[in-house]
Amino acid sequence: MLSVTRLTINDVARAAGVSKGAVSFALNSRPGVAPDTRERILKVAQEIGWTPSSRARALSVSRSLAVGLVIARPPATLGADPFFPSFIAGLESVLSERGYALLLQVVADDDRETPSYRRLVDEGRVDGVFLTDMFMDDPRPGLLAELGLPAVIVGPALGDDVWPTVGVDDAPGISAAVEHLVALGHSRIAYVGGPCGMVHGHSRQRAWLTALDAAGLPSAPSIEADFSAESGATATRQLLELAEPPTAIVYANDLMAMAGMSLAQSRGLDIPGDLSITGYDDSEIAAHLQPALTTVCTDVLEWGRAAATRLLELIDTQPATDIALPTAKLVVRDSTGPVPTTRPPTPTTTTPRRRQRTTRLRQMEMK
Repeated sequence: MLSVTRLTINDVARAAGVSKGAVSFALNSRPGVAPDTRERILKVAQEIGWTPSSRARALSVSRSLAVGLVIARPPATLGADPFFPSFIAGLESVLSERGYALLLQVVADDDRETPSYRRLVDEGRVDGVFLTDMFMDDPRPGLLAELGLPAVIVGPALGDDVWPTVGVDDAPGISAAVEHLVALGHSRIAYVGGPCGMVHGHSRQRAWLTALDAAGLPSAPSIEADFSAESGATATRQLLELAEPPTAIVYANDLMAMAGMSLAQSRGLDIPGDLSITGYDDSEIAAHLQPALTTVCTDVLEWGRAAATRLLELIDTQPATDIALPTAKLVVRDSTGPVPTTRPPTPTTTTPRRRQRTTRLRQMEMK
């Protein structure tokens, strides 16, 4: 029976004509190896079919070779959010190439998030973390600095230099939505946003107010929701029951916009004939709705790639790569149209099917 000898890092070093340390530096993308030497080492390793074990790599660099993402949301809400699947796909496209694993933890609320970071550090399970869903007065950056755990903040900039931020300014996207509606003749443009205590909830609401002011329009009704579909439907119901309901609604994400559009249609309103609607995120399903949703597009996949690249640079104490993310832009589809020339029909909780049944019953009574 033939015996198979497992290749080692010494075999790679011997074949490439370099030291074992040089092989380790090249494989871990650490400084100290010339580019042509690094390329030769990687080529030799591939040619002889050698790959390092994750455990050996971790021991060689005294690292876990994993990074963390802790999300404080109810699992049901997280599953409906189209942002995180695309963002995680972007992260993995970079992490997997570098031999890093992503450790994802979902906790029910913010109170359980802090202990999670302390536990990750105490157990040495990650080399760094991504911070999302930032609050205006967020204690997490300071906590991670105290713990000595590198972090990258994902989202609009906080103006805090503790950790680098990867994201785009979401204000231009909201402003473009308001400007588009104003150009269509709308003046009663309401807003349904996320929690104002969150950075992106606050920045998007402020952009809506600023755009109204720039257009010379008075402040319109605004409802603070929580980015979920249920809250979007509830907020829409409240707006449609106003004495002077809006002719257009700007939503802070697609999920709330889609729920709001469904609620409006169930009450007999035509979209966009009676009510124009815009979203934010340009989730995959947005283009396939009836009508297709006008929304703000951001390249979330690229956000993930950029965040992973920056965090690994931070872990390796390397200079930051100059990353230019695409700016947020409005994608105009069929859910927005000219302001209605007549007052929309009074919203009703009766669905079309129930209205038909009621009509038939009345006809029977008349007979």
